[in-house]
Parts: sequence; C-alpha cells; structure tokens
Amino acid sequence: MRSRGFLRMKQYMWQGKALRIGVFCLISLSLISWDKVSKQLAKTHLRDQPVRSYLDDTIRLQYVENTGAAMSFADNLDPRVSFWLLGILPLAILLGLFAYVVVNVGEMRSARMIGFSLIFAGGMGNILDRLVFDRHVTDFMNLGIQNFRTGIFNFADLWITTGVISLLVWRRTRPEGTDQPMDSTGEHG
Repeated sequence: MRSRGFLRMKQYMWQGKALRIGVFCLISLSLISWDKVSKQLAKTHLRDQPVRSYLDDTIRLQYVENTGAAMSFADNLDPRVSFWLLGILPLAILLGLFAYVVVNVGEMRSARMIGFSLIFAGGMGNILDRLVFDRHVTDFMNLGIQNFRTGIFNFADLWITTGVISLLVWRRTRPEGTDQPMDSTGEHG
C-alpha cells in the first residue's frame, strides 16, 4: 500500500515537472518565433530605407546587420574565431542552461523559470542568426531621448535583458532559502 502512494506521488511530481518543462519550451519557442518574424519584417521593410522615427524620436527603427556581440563588440574578429566565440560557445552555454532548467524546473518558482526562458529564447534567437546568416544578426530598434540613446538592438536582446533583470529582481525579493514553486495560496510546495 505504501509503495502505491509513493508511486502516485512520484507520478504526480513527474507530470508537474513535465508540464513545467513544456511551458518553458512553449514560452521559449514563442519568443524565438517572435524574434525571427520581427527580424524578417525588419529585413523586408527597413533594409535600404531611411531611419524611421516615432514618438518625437524616442523610438527609431533602423536596419543594421551586426557581426559582433552587443553594440558590435568584437565585430572585427576573424570569422573562424567569431564562429566559435560568438556562435558555438554561447550555444553550448545555452544548452547547459536548458539542461539546468530541465533538471531543476520542479523546484523552481515560475518567475525564475520565465526569466530563464527569456534568456534562453533571446540567446537562441541571436545564435540562430549567427549560425544561419554567416555571423550576421539583424538589429533594428533604438530607444532614447535626444543624444542619450541605446545601441541598436532586436527582440532577442530585449528578451535577454528582461530575463537577467527579472532574475536579479527575483533574487533580491525572494525569502532566503526558497526556490520552491508556490501553490495558489502563496505557500511553498
């Protein structure tokens, strides 16, 4: 009798974990798709066009292909070095992140899982561009006021930044020693 209860509990826990892995994958695939579609729209409508400005120049849409990392850092690397340093190494790190989430998702709060999903999706969105389009990542958004502006970025960059910020905020606001998912009453499971 005792082993049946244990098996049911284990099966319930696995179903919950499998569901959470599915949610992680669904969020990630949705965000990667959003990034890919937006980059294709930028290529179609912004390439070889003048900068488009909105909301009194707060938002600019401008097509740029970036072969470096953030804000063209390492743009002048040898293509072979760039392939490994900006393509394969980040891909390996993201696969490690995916494995970490799969192993730990059962004990992870939803906010943390979503933060990891944002980072994973953003990283994959840019790495897919790097690997498929010979190191070229499409960037097209710029925000700012007058001369105080961001670099030109894409949704993948936005996902990564939002994911990192959410993990930092989550880390600072969670009760010490808790990483358990909460039930509907707010209690840790």
